Amino acid sequence: MKNILLKVKEHPKYETILNWGKLISITGSAQIIIQALGFASGILIIRLLPLQEYAFYTLANTMLGTMTVLADGGISTGLMAQGGKVWEDKKKMGIVLATGLDLRKKFAFASLVVSVPVLFYLLYHNGASWTMSLLIAAALIPAFYATLSDSLLEIIPKLNQTILPLQRNQIEVGIGRLVLSGLTMFVFPWAFVAVVAAGIPRIWGNVGLRKIVYSMAEKDQQPDAEVKKEILSLVKRIMPTSIYYCLSGQITIWLISVFGNTTSLAELGALSRLSVVLSIFSAIIVTLVIPRFAKLASNKYLLLTRFLQILGLLVVLLSIIVLIVYLFPSPILWLLGDAYKGLPFELLLSILSSCIGLLGGIVFNLYSSRGWAMSPIALILINLLAIIISASLLDLGSLRGVLFFNIILGIVALLQTILFCTYNILLVKNE
Repeated sequence: MKNILLKVKEHPKYETILNWGKLISITGSAQIIIQALGFASGILIIRLLPLQEYAFYTLANTMLGTMTVLADGGISTGLMAQGGKVWEDKKKMGIVLATGLDLRKKFAFASLVVSVPVLFYLLYHNGASWTMSLLIAAALIPAFYATLSDSLLEIIPKLNQTILPLQRNQIEVGIGRLVLSGLTMFVFPWAFVAVVAAGIPRIWGNVGLRKIVYSMAEKDQQPDAEVKKEILSLVKRIMPTSIYYCLSGQITIWLISVFGNTTSLAELGALSRLSVVLSIFSAIIVTLVIPRFAKLASNKYLLLTRFLQILGLLVVLLSIIVLIVYLFPSPILWLLGDAYKGLPFELLLSILSSCIGLLGGIVFNLYSSRGWAMSPIALILINLLAIIISASLLDLGSLRGVLFFNIILGIVALLQTILFCTYNILLVKNE
């Protein structure tokens, strides 16, 4: 036995595997806590909000995601790409961050101007009063601005692989949200209160996050014209794709809110909440893998090997999750309450759709972190064709119809991202 252990320790890959094991176990454990807190908050809101109020909450959350993507437009990807070059230099890292935050403020205003009227229309269309619509929109703005800062600030500790302080901050925010949701939902079961309860802890967490970040990047740096030019160059190439993914990723919510009813909208929102378990894998990849992939040397063989390893591991893990949902739908649906217990097949479709979307999103992040951007014209044309064909064949007013629709679009998008990433890796000239 001792000889076997000695041979294992002497293996050239032993230290690498041991280090990755430690990183994944620490990061994974923290992410399980973070996602468990988010999941508990979500289930609490599902069970305590009336069906119509949860439909409004689903619309508000969906719009928050849309507003965030529109306000980003590829800025975070540009910051990751630029930061990957200078992450060891605190002053340069501070300049890159200051430039990204400055751009984000300008994009955020445009996002609000576009998104808020759309949110008003969808809420009113689904039975919300003008007063309720105004309260929900107002409650969304603080959470929106906090989310904007979060997504950029987190890039710095991720590049430096200073993971524990970042995750401690996320756990504190999760606890704050759970406690605040629990204290308010029992007394005030309204959608706008649930949005505020989620936003306040995030704003508070931002204060702590800035302290972490500015230990690795110099504070009070001024935006740099050259860095801005580089980031905007990537934004111009990524933004059309980001906007498309933003709209197509939420298209099931938009479709069912227009063609369906509040019951179907609430059911779709509740089923989507169960997909939070997938966020554990997504968070580990985004925290540990994407920054390392961004910093890899320009070596065709190395990049292709890492890409296939990441993709293969994810396919195996997500297949296991789909199998578990297929075998045990009833206990999972029990978490949502009696209003949602008759949706076993819809649950399977929802999880399958989320798995496909997660794969596509990870591949998109992998190639974007290298500064590669897909031609938006080709991407949008192919996907529009898929939308037209799918829409003509499916009932988009039903929950099953929109879930099948989302699966088809997800498969088309996934194939495109895999082919594009592989193609660009094969074009790399070895340094």
